[in-house]
Amino acid sequence: MARRAAPQNPVPGLFAPPPRRAIHDPNESALSRFIREEILAPEKISGNISIVTGVAVFAAGVFSVRMWGDILVPA
Repeated sequence: MARRAAPQNPVPGLFAPPPRRAIHDPNESALSRFIREEILAPEKISGNISIVTGVAVFAAGVFSVRMWGDILVPA
């Protein structure tokens, strides 16, 4: 069997970690860094919106059952 050779021009950095944001403020607190990197980051917005939607639907369900739960139970 013939042996395959490696590609002639492999892509350097194929498995490199994703680039980080270039903002490095030494006076930034841990909370503001967390908010910037985890909550307001553009690549994480869709997941954060999904979490907020789920929490809002749950809270609306709890609120509606507390307000109008007696209507649901037959007397």
